[in-house]
Amino acid sequence: MNIYISGISGTGMGPLALMAKNAGYQVFGSDQHRGAISQELEQAQIPFTVDTQDGQYLQEIHEKYHLDWFVYTSALPEDHPELQLAKSLGLKISKRDELTAHLVETLGLKMVAVAGTHGKTTTTAMLIWLAKNLQLPAAYIVGSTLNFAPSGSYQPNDRYFIYEADEYDRNFLHYHPWLSLITFVSFDHPDIYPTEHDYREAFLTFEKQSKSLIFANQSAAPSDLSQIADKDPLVLSSPDSRLTLAGQARREDANLVFAATKQILCDLNNAPEDSHQNLFDNISENHPQNISNDTSDNDFQNISDELILETLNRFPGVGRRFERLADGLYTDYAHHPEEIKATIEIAKEEAKNLNKAGVVVVYQPHQNTRQHEVFHLYQDAFLGVDHLFWLPTYLTRENPSLKIYTPADFIVTLENPQIAKPANLDNDLKTELRTLIQENYLVILMSAGPADAWFRHDLLTN
Repeated sequence: MNIYISGISGTGMGPLALMAKNAGYQVFGSDQHRGAISQELEQAQIPFTVDTQDGQYLQEIHEKYHLDWFVYTSALPEDHPELQLAKSLGLKISKRDELTAHLVETLGLKMVAVAGTHGKTTTTAMLIWLAKNLQLPAAYIVGSTLNFAPSGSYQPNDRYFIYEADEYDRNFLHYHPWLSLITFVSFDHPDIYPTEHDYREAFLTFEKQSKSLIFANQSAAPSDLSQIADKDPLVLSSPDSRLTLAGQARREDANLVFAATKQILCDLNNAPEDSHQNLFDNISENHPQNISNDTSDNDFQNISDELILETLNRFPGVGRRFERLADGLYTDYAHHPEEIKATIEIAKEEAKNLNKAGVVVVYQPHQNTRQHEVFHLYQDAFLGVDHLFWLPTYLTRENPSLKIYTPADFIVTLENPQIAKPANLDNDLKTELRTLIQENYLVILMSAGPADAWFRHDLLTN
């Protein structure tokens, strides 16, 4: 099968292209600019162009290779030249999740899906890190760059598929996972889900489509577990005390991965079904036991809890999730008040470990429509921060009838407004941040928008 992916070099499509290529498909694509996965695509020898996407390259590839499937991103407008041409050529047309589901079914993989409002990427990357280090037979796709592996992969002996299942645009409802991990659920994406009830109902539907479920904590689980009783849901309690990663949220993510890995090992070792529940009882009581099963001489039988935990504690992180750019300088994707709190907790622990003077946050809100839903949640979001620079909101997919909140509008609602000031991505901010770094502060950007590029290039290099 020959596949063309429009928007191929971003973190949403690029990993899928890599997996499809590994699985033996011919993959081509285009993008308006070089995205985060461009270098990985080139290393995998996947042909793609970066241009105006006027349809010429798509036409050339179709004439030469006879394309079968056109895959496009949610960001592509209906009148996009490539989408219109794909329709006129009679190609199968879909968004990424239909192709992903096709690959999982065709390759006979058991899907291990990671879902949740926050923590999906980090948790998925942790599970990939374990799979790589423990040599578990797992393909994967993650919506970020990894410093220890490609963003997407498949090998012929793989039996599982680790996937970051995104709730945006209801994408995760395309799947019926073998195992689903739920990190955290808090209302988000008001442009897709009009109410919090709609949002939580989508998660409940996803959970009902899963064969088995593990929740990171009580807040991640539905209030009425009887609705998913047939899934034997496991709700974890406090993280294992042997997990030493910075930040409670990150330790909870690691604990979730620990539990998932034990279920995968049970499956690999052909453990009887009743041993799974005993295993999970031990985990939820925070007294995990080693995997063992005398009925199999599988190599995976010798993987101990201690090895799993030690490997998790060595997790190197993932792009834009508390990513270290330089000494004292970090960037993170946090753009929701609950994510912000969790990231600040990690930053405070890291600052203490590094003997830093304190924590400085540069925050760029994402999407004005979202800000109208979370405005009241910022009140205590930045407690424990020494200095806060609040940037204008990055505008995308907006409701034009809504007032655009300014940095000053947000700052006056804080419990600690004295630490905050409005800012812009300019030389004044650059000077202030460089001074604070010299004064031994830990500086972290929180943004899902273009401020990350400014941090990496303007602040670091100019």
